[in-house]
Amino acid sequence: MTPISARILGTGRALPDRVLTNDDLSKKVETSDAWINERTGIRERRILEEGLSTSDLAARAGLAAAQAAEIDPSQIDCIIVATVTPDQPMPAVAVTVQQKLGIKTNVPAFDISAACAGFLYGLSVADAFVRGGNFKRVLVVGVEILSRIVDWTDRNTCVLFGDGAGAAIIGPAQGDERGIISTHLFADGSQAGALNIPAGGSIEPTTSASVEARHHFVKMNGKVIFTHAVKNLSRAAQIALEHNHLQPSDISWVVAHQANLRILEAVSARVGIPLERFYLNIQKYGNTSSASIPIALDEAVRSGKIKRGDRLLLAALGAGLSWGSAVVRY
Repeated sequence: MTPISARILGTGRALPDRVLTNDDLSKKVETSDAWINERTGIRERRILEEGLSTSDLAARAGLAAAQAAEIDPSQIDCIIVATVTPDQPMPAVAVTVQQKLGIKTNVPAFDISAACAGFLYGLSVADAFVRGGNFKRVLVVGVEILSRIVDWTDRNTCVLFGDGAGAAIIGPAQGDERGIISTHLFADGSQAGALNIPAGGSIEPTTSASVEARHHFVKMNGKVIFTHAVKNLSRAAQIALEHNHLQPSDISWVVAHQANLRILEAVSARVGIPLERFYLNIQKYGNTSSASIPIALDEAVRSGKIKRGDRLLLAALGAGLSWGSAVVRY
C-alpha cells in the first residue's frame, strides 16, 4: 500500500472591518505611532464589532478555505479550532463552527489551546489524522478575538494585539511533491507565568475581586517572551531544516507568527534566511495569536507571492510556552 501523505488543499481568512491605528491608540493610552512602530513594526490592527464572536470569524475563514479547496463544507469530516478566546468556556468553539457551516453532526470537532502556536499544533494533528487514514478533509482554524481580553489601560500589551481568523483544509496529497513534509512541536511549562491570563479558571475563579484587580486580561513579561521567542523560534526553524536535510537557501518563504518585527529580524539573522523571504503583514494586523500564520499564509497565496511548489517554513511561539515549526511544500 502506498503511504498516505497530507497537504494543504485550500486556505481562507476572515478579518473584521474596523481598523484601529496607532494614532487611535494614542488617544486611549500614553503612546504614539512612532513609539509602537519602532518597537514592534505594528501600525494598525483589526477589532471585531460588538455582537459577533470567535465562532463567527472562524466559520467565515473556514468557508473561504473550503471554497479555495473546491469542496463543499459538507465534505469536511473533522474540525480543529485553535484559540485562547473561545465564545465561552464550554462547549468548544469547533462545535459552533460545525453548526454555522451546516456540517453533519457526526463530524468530530474540538479546540486546541496553544496560543500563538495553536495553528501549528492543529496542523500537526490534522497531518497525523490524514496520514493515518482517519479523515480526508480536516478543517484547521486559528482564530482570536484578543481585543476582548486585553487591558486597554496597559500600553505595554494593548498596542500588540488584534482580531482575526485564518483557516486551512488538510487532505490527502495527490501524488506530486506537494505536502506537509514535517512538523515539530515543543513546550516549556516552566515559563507559563511569562504570558498568561491569571483569573477565570480553577486557580482563581471569577469573583468581584478578580474582576476589580483586572486579572482577566492578558499579562505579559515582554522581555522574557522576546528572549525566548528569538531563541526558540530560531532553534525550531533550524531543527526543521536539519530534519529535512535542507539549507536556508532551499526555503522559498518563511511564514512565521507575526508578533514583533524585531523578533523576526533576529530569527532571520540566526537562521540565515533573509528577511525579504519572510512574509510580513504585522504592520496591518498586529499579533493575532493562533490566527497569525493562517492569515499570512492565505494572504500570501491569494496575492500570488506563494506559488505551487514553493517550500515553506512555518514557525510560531506563544503562551505555555508552546512553540513549533513545520516544512510544507505548497
